Amino acid sequence: MTETVTRSPRPVARSAGPPNELGGLGLFTVLLAAALPLVDFFIVNVALPRIGADLAAGEAVLELVVAGYGVAYAVLLVLGGRLGDLFGRRRLFLGGMAAFGLTSLACGLAPGAWSLVAARVAQGASAAAMLPQVLATIQSATSGARRAKAMSLYGATAGLAMVAGQILGGVLVAADIAGSGWRAIFLVNVPVVVLGLVLAVRYVPETRSQRPEPVDGPGTALLALSLLTLLAPLTEGRAAGWPLWTWLSLAAFPFVTGAFYAVERRADRAGRTPLVPPSLLELASLRRGLALIMPFGIGFSGFMFVIALALQQGAGLGPVRAGLALVPMALTFLFGSLAGPRLIGRYGTRVVTVGAVLQGVGVALIALTAWRDWPHLGFGSLLPGAAVAGVGQALQLPNVMRLVLSEVPPARAGVGSGVMVTTQQSSLALGVATLGSLFLTLIPHLGMRDALVTTLLVQLAGITVTGLLSLRLPRTVR
Repeated sequence: MTETVTRSPRPVARSAGPPNELGGLGLFTVLLAAALPLVDFFIVNVALPRIGADLAAGEAVLELVVAGYGVAYAVLLVLGGRLGDLFGRRRLFLGGMAAFGLTSLACGLAPGAWSLVAARVAQGASAAAMLPQVLATIQSATSGARRAKAMSLYGATAGLAMVAGQILGGVLVAADIAGSGWRAIFLVNVPVVVLGLVLAVRYVPETRSQRPEPVDGPGTALLALSLLTLLAPLTEGRAAGWPLWTWLSLAAFPFVTGAFYAVERRADRAGRTPLVPPSLLELASLRRGLALIMPFGIGFSGFMFVIALALQQGAGLGPVRAGLALVPMALTFLFGSLAGPRLIGRYGTRVVTVGAVLQGVGVALIALTAWRDWPHLGFGSLLPGAAVAGVGQALQLPNVMRLVLSEVPPARAGVGSGVMVTTQQSSLALGVATLGSLFLTLIPHLGMRDALVTTLLVQLAGITVTGLLSLRLPRTVR
């Protein structure tokens, strides 16, 4: 299947392979867009106490502020990738980015808790339209060394955005710009989106499959239902007291997922194009990379949620100091990401295994510090563990993301990127739901310190799983 790449206002250019159409400013623009949804997933963590006090929102509603965004985002990502393949990735990118700006404005101006929840759900849906086009455009409009570099930069951007979001949230809440308080964490997106739209119109090329594939209606509905039956009860169950619907939903999850796989496999064998082609999972790099992204994302998002609560509510740090405590992690992640491609080229994917070991050492140091120094935690005491963990994370996430898409053909770039980002986003939502719920459940019984240490030890077990899974990765990245 051939790929179509155009740059407005020039006519459509067709070629058998993906030409070098995405220039430096175009790459900057799509990476800026890639950072926005991930920043917004984490930026609210340090602002939740202020949001709850200002809007008189209870714990269950506050969890919906986080979960509503994450679930809508995860459920619609694969569909967003398919629509980009069908109607043009640049078109979906522009539309999704504009919608993200408008829904961010709605979040920042929300008069009440439930209007904020509704705006966050819409914001997640707009992110699902925008983000898959980033990876698909990189896959389709670059090639060779430029694609490898762009993919490495994407992975670095994604990881750094997840850490920087929490830091930025603390700074914005404390700055109280023009009396906006927590609302600034959403309003700051608006000028960034305007800049992104201006750059995208000029520098991001249009790409699409020359033979666009229709949307898989049954597959889309079943995938959405599968994710909802898992994520909705896990994110809301503890705060709601685990009512009957949560157990019924979890019981339905394996059956709905089984039906989704059966429908997709039947469509694939019949020569149709399912939403998630099972034949894509025959690519060892994609299959094994996705298996590693899941526990990594669960542990990472759970850690970020738990540490934000522990530092503010337990250690008594304000939002700025709580955010700044993670600066060493962000800095070492940045430098580790820049070194990652060179290390992978020289030593292969065993670099990912080394990253898991380093991340485990870093989390263990943080747990030891919390157990020994509680409640006197801060930048200095957390620095060694945060710095080592940041290096370990940098050697894993960007390299695995590049590996996952390394063998996906350009014509299926939207599908492949949608599957990968859905896996990542689902794992982020699961991390907050599982490790976050564990931490909050343990606090009344063990106290804040022991609840934090126990949760970190559970995360350490998850890091061990990612390390073992990394041994099954293909040794080289194409």
